[in-house]
Amino acid sequence: MHKRDWDTVLYRIAEDKAGYFTAAQARAAGLFQVRLVQLAKQGDIERVSRGVYRLARFPISRLSHYMEAVLWPQVRRPDVVGVISHESALSIHALSDVSPARVHVTLPTTVRIRREMPRDMAVHFADLASGDVERVEGVPVTTPARSIRDAHDSHLGNDLIGQAIADGRRSGVLTVAEADRLERELLETKPERRRSTAARREAT
Repeated sequence: MHKRDWDTVLYRIAEDKAGYFTAAQARAAGLFQVRLVQLAKQGDIERVSRGVYRLARFPISRLSHYMEAVLWPQVRRPDVVGVISHESALSIHALSDVSPARVHVTLPTTVRIRREMPRDMAVHFADLASGDVERVEGVPVTTPARSIRDAHDSHLGNDLIGQAIADGRRSGVLTVAEADRLERELLETKPERRRSTAARREAT
C-alpha cells in the first residue's frame, strides 16, 4: 500500500464513526497490525483500547466512550453492530436524570460473547428493527421511544420513566402520540396532556 493510501482507506472506514475503527476493519481493508503500530508511533492514529483505534485528525467527540463501547464487539466480529441502548441511550437523548454507571449496549440475539466483557459495559441482546435505531454524532443509538421501553423492561423506576416521557414530550424528541402511548403502556395512566385538558374544562 502506498505511503499515504492508508489515510484514504482509514478515513472511509472511520468517517461515519466519529473517527473510530477496529483493527479487524483495518485488516479487512488491507492494513495489518504492524502498519497500525507504525501509524500509532507516528501520531497519525491513537489506540484507545484493545483492537480499537481513532484517527488523530478527528476531534474527540463528547460521545467517544459510547463509540468505543459500540466497536468493542467488532474487534473479534467485524460484522456485529452494537447499539447504545437502555439507560445510556436515555442519557444521550437527555431524557430523565438517569446516570448509568455502565454503558449499555444491545447486540443481535445470534451473537455469543466468548471473552470477558469490560466492567463498565452492560450487554443486552435483541434483534432491533431499523426503525428502532438512529445515529447521534455517528454513534448508533436506540430511538427515544425504544430506549424508554427498554429501560422500563429493565426495571428502571416509574419516576425516571415518567420523567423521560415528560422530557421527550417537552423537547420534541417524542411526538405527542408517542408520549401518550408510552404513558398508557408503561405507566398505566392517562396522558398528562389529556388530564390537563379535562381539568381546564371542569374549571370553566
